[in-house]
Amino acid sequence: MRNFSYSRAATSQEALTLIATLPNAKFLGGGTNLVDLMRENIEQPDALIDVTRLPSTGIKESGCGGVSIGAEVKNAAVANHPLIRQRYPLLSQAILFGASGQIRNVATVGGNMMQRTRCYYFYDKAARCNKRSPGLGCDAIDGFNRIHSVLGTSPHCIATHPSDMRVALAALGATVRVDGPAGEREIPFHEFHLLPGETPHIETALAPGELITSIELPPLAFAANSRYRKVRGRASYAFALVSVAAALEINNGQICNVRLALGGVAPKPWRAHQAEAALSGAPDKLDTFCLAVETELSPARGFRDNNFKIELAKRNIVSVLNELAEGEDKQRA
Repeated sequence: MRNFSYSRAATSQEALTLIATLPNAKFLGGGTNLVDLMRENIEQPDALIDVTRLPSTGIKESGCGGVSIGAEVKNAAVANHPLIRQRYPLLSQAILFGASGQIRNVATVGGNMMQRTRCYYFYDKAARCNKRSPGLGCDAIDGFNRIHSVLGTSPHCIATHPSDMRVALAALGATVRVDGPAGEREIPFHEFHLLPGETPHIETALAPGELITSIELPPLAFAANSRYRKVRGRASYAFALVSVAAALEINNGQICNVRLALGGVAPKPWRAHQAEAALSGAPDKLDTFCLAVETELSPARGFRDNNFKIELAKRNIVSVLNELAEGEDKQRA
């Protein structure tokens, strides 16, 4: 780890001033991912700006029944908050599946938005990785790629994003609020994380010097009937091979509202727009779920070690949707 300077910001404005004046600086939240990357000399900032002592905005109701979550809030606090557990249970479940209790008590919501891939080759300085060193190549494509992406890949990168929380936020259609040199702005969640394309090292839509201030959850009454399922190689703390975040509302045998996102299969949280479109207004039947899933996964491309993910994703999406549909039936009965 290289030497770096450390500053602690007391206000958002102070944090923005520091990031603008300190070259090669990064914001530091819980540090559960950034510090690991610094130890491996993958991230090498010259300065860290601690933003964990900024005035807390906490978790609170926003307009029209939505919920606002401050970027400084710890993951554990989000998972256990009554508003989240009641209105967005898939988000609470995703966080509880996502890490150990120790990490949840330290990691922040804003930091989770910036969590980087766990690709073996990204962490191995002897390997070629375009995400770590643009133009170097991608050893994962012809290497051991069991945990890698089957959707949204490019010839330059097939890494997956590792977060569970972000998959739930993608399904909910959250908004990321940021502040920066040009002032405050809001970024729709599906636009915040970027696919690799020709620039896999550029992972988010954040402009230089911008700071995440909150995550805004929309008012979705039907999200109370939601679920997060994570399929992993072992029952203890591990990253998802495939995960499914879904919310469903059925009225008179027809699907009137649905949200669906996938994890473990793409370089960003994968909002299943095609499946949602196929499901909307369709009959509440197993065949409907299967057809929608086939539509969503038709562009999927597996590699030597991860072809199994495509079928694994299909089966788990159908299973989660079916469980949610059965839950709706029981509530009406």
